[in-house]
Amino acid sequence: MTDTILHRLHENGRKRPNAPAYYEKIGSTWVPTSWKEYTNQVRQAARALVALGVQPNQNVTILGFNRPEWVIFDLASMLIGGAPAGIYTTNSPHECKYIIENAEAPVILVENQSQWKKIREVRDDIDCLKHIVLMKGTQIDDEMTLSWEAFLAKGDEVDESVVDARMNALQDDQLATLIYTSGTTGPPKGVMLSHKNLASTARNAQNLIELVPSDRTISYLPLSHIAEQMFTIHAAITAAYQVYYAEFSPQDHLNRNMKEMKPTVFFGVPRIFERFQAGVSAQLGHATGAKAKIAEWARGVGTKVNALHNRGQEPSGLLALQYKLAKKLVFDKVKDGLGLSEARIMIVSAAPISPEILQYLASLDMSILELYGQSEDCGPTTTNRPGAIKIGSVGQAWPGSEVKLGPDGEILVKGPNVFLGYFKSEEATASDLVDGWLHSGDLGAFDEEGFLSIVGRKKEIIITSGGKNIAPKNIEAALKNVSMVSQAVVIGEKRRYLTALLTLDPEAARAFAQEHGLEGQVLHEHPTLRAHLQKEIDEKVNSLFARVEHVRDFRVLPRDFTVEDGELTPTLKIKRRIINDNFADAIESMYTE
Repeated sequence: MTDTILHRLHENGRKRPNAPAYYEKIGSTWVPTSWKEYTNQVRQAARALVALGVQPNQNVTILGFNRPEWVIFDLASMLIGGAPAGIYTTNSPHECKYIIENAEAPVILVENQSQWKKIREVRDDIDCLKHIVLMKGTQIDDEMTLSWEAFLAKGDEVDESVVDARMNALQDDQLATLIYTSGTTGPPKGVMLSHKNLASTARNAQNLIELVPSDRTISYLPLSHIAEQMFTIHAAITAAYQVYYAEFSPQDHLNRNMKEMKPTVFFGVPRIFERFQAGVSAQLGHATGAKAKIAEWARGVGTKVNALHNRGQEPSGLLALQYKLAKKLVFDKVKDGLGLSEARIMIVSAAPISPEILQYLASLDMSILELYGQSEDCGPTTTNRPGAIKIGSVGQAWPGSEVKLGPDGEILVKGPNVFLGYFKSEEATASDLVDGWLHSGDLGAFDEEGFLSIVGRKKEIIITSGGKNIAPKNIEAALKNVSMVSQAVVIGEKRRYLTALLTLDPEAARAFAQEHGLEGQVLHEHPTLRAHLQKEIDEKVNSLFARVEHVRDFRVLPRDFTVEDGELTPTLKIKRRIINDNFADAIESMYTE
């Protein structure tokens, strides 16, 4: 029997019709939608897509921030045998055009007028595009454009039996969704994930971290990314837990939203946890006297308890009593301030994170599971899991998957989570998918217990003019442990030595300026700041690496990297080529002086 996310959705609608499936903020109130209504919404949207002429094996596109309509449209297209393709809201009109054309999508769902204008700018040059559908709350008078309500009304033209027939025809190995890569190394590629990929990964996630219907999560990272889709859509439906849609924009509302809904399951990218650590560290750093000593004592207790939790053990005796007191005096207050007071599972993925960040948060009773993977294997390759955690590693192989290293140390993956290939790209598929093994492009190493560590990325290996091969990842992670450093990019390709571009955390920089009487001055160029950073780089970075891996010079940039300037992907990974281009003068200055 075929087992898809759509079948599980319908099962939830039958077995728990009145239980809440998702919440959205309307005014000041979180308003629930039941599983029965959720299922009916997807079915109505599916009938509407059929009415618009969408055929089995056709794709649709979605451009907008996380909202119920995004997910309803996504699932509706899968229900009728098609495949959705999300487009990042930060994409330019030209980038949107590329994905729509590549996917050959006759219909696109857009969030608002701003996103609609992008499509209007290029739609006359897109032959395949026939309909634009708007999410709720947007009205545009345009013959090609349908409001959400008018779109759903189209569904009344199609009998329910048509949707049932389409769902019954679904096959496990059929294309279910397209995940377009963020294009860090070239044009985006459409990663083809099957119904089996999604269903097996979601079931493993449910079992691995024991997801239950009483769990709740917040949807705030881009839904065009497979990791966010997994927690917002596929795992949520599989385990029947509740999803809260964050208000736009997350940077303004996420903390308040989290305090209101108190997630039990929280997924974040490294930058989110880095900001948590920076904020908590700054707050605790202001403590003096007895409060400072209590905080230091509590972190010592937390470190000991976390070491036990990582091995699946609980504290006992005196340590158990100390832990209980530390929770009351420090841990609960810190977590409540972050909106994580009821979080039992926290996961980080999408990019490398410094072990020091994880250790710091662990000392405050926040154990974070680092997961490693890529869109091509539906998100997870390896993961740390409750009771089996090694900070500094990305965990053990995902259940049901084989993970091994190639002769050059490249991480290879085989299993039910590995993708079908790249859409309309046989050459790229043949390169990355060989005899069922996904060639990740990442370099790794296993320890004796099967925990994987990421060494670097094959395409990011720096080859100096002296012929030395250097993986920048670990050096960059160490640089981000230097006080005030927000982002770090190591430079050195075909150069005599390594240098680095650094950006500053605004709050930490302001505190430094106040402490040293530098308010109102150009801080990033000030000799006092440079001397401070140089001392820490020597102590915290260069002392850890071989001489050839030492950072010989650095420049502090006047601003942080941004998505808007093309320096970060929507999931906040750095784009080295763009950064190299944008700050070429700063780079050259480190090699000409």
